[in-house]
Amino acid sequence: MLQQYLSALLTGAGIGSMYGLTALGFYITYTISRTVNFAQGASLMMGAVVAFSLVQTYHWSIWLAIPITLLCCGLWGAVVERIAVAPFVARGSESWLMATVALGLILENVVLFTFGKDSRGMASTLLQINFVLFDVRVNALQLLIPAAGFSIALLLGLFIKSTARGKSLAAIALNPSAARLMGIHTEKYIAFAFALSGVLAGIAGMLIAPLYTVSAGMGTIFGIKAFAAAILGGIDSAWGVMAGGLVLGIIEALLVTTFGSTYAQMFSFGLTILVLTIKPAGLFGRSAVKKI
Repeated sequence: MLQQYLSALLTGAGIGSMYGLTALGFYITYTISRTVNFAQGASLMMGAVVAFSLVQTYHWSIWLAIPITLLCCGLWGAVVERIAVAPFVARGSESWLMATVALGLILENVVLFTFGKDSRGMASTLLQINFVLFDVRVNALQLLIPAAGFSIALLLGLFIKSTARGKSLAAIALNPSAARLMGIHTEKYIAFAFALSGVLAGIAGMLIAPLYTVSAGMGTIFGIKAFAAAILGGIDSAWGVMAGGLVLGIIEALLVTTFGSTYAQMFSFGLTILVLTIKPAGLFGRSAVKKI
């Protein structure tokens, strides 16, 4: 029994880190533009499907497929911002919420007709490399996902604090009007933030594809859970959304081990609601200060 729970912890850490990595995209767009890309799940699906198609259907080298896949996901994120967000924000409308959802559904259906409705398994040499950790056998991919997730969160923080482009993003997040007066092209940087969110989801999709089946509909539930992770951890904190993903993934894995998969989602989302009732800003988020 102890080994089952240790295995669940490791599995939960892997899936939770994927939630957190996808949730970083929610964090970056919300922080910069106060909008959320609800097509983020579709970006994750695109990362998995494009990588699968290039590597296993067209037999490309994985090292060539990775940058092409991330480029597609980044361009998709920028397209979402230009088509589904910018026009509505310019008019002071919040219809971007439904517009991003609609674009995600459009992409899902395009992939459904081109890729097919059947789920497919993606092979990876990392699945064949196994380790024994605390008397539990795990493969290299299960260890790579948490390492990649938290490393990317660290690099994202360093990028924002240490580079000119990152400081421009931080300035826009603090005060868009002042940033515009300082000569920062806010529209360009917001589009860049959405492209970056697409890349982050694409990375998550490529990492998770060998552990799960690849399909046109895979992004829907992952996108919802990633958004739950962002809210749970605190959507205005990079480390918070990663921690929220980790907490959600581990709780989900432990619930599956204890009660089975039937009740796992009900309990995990119920816990999210409970936490937000106690801490509306999330576990690691900062409560907004209202000035009068």
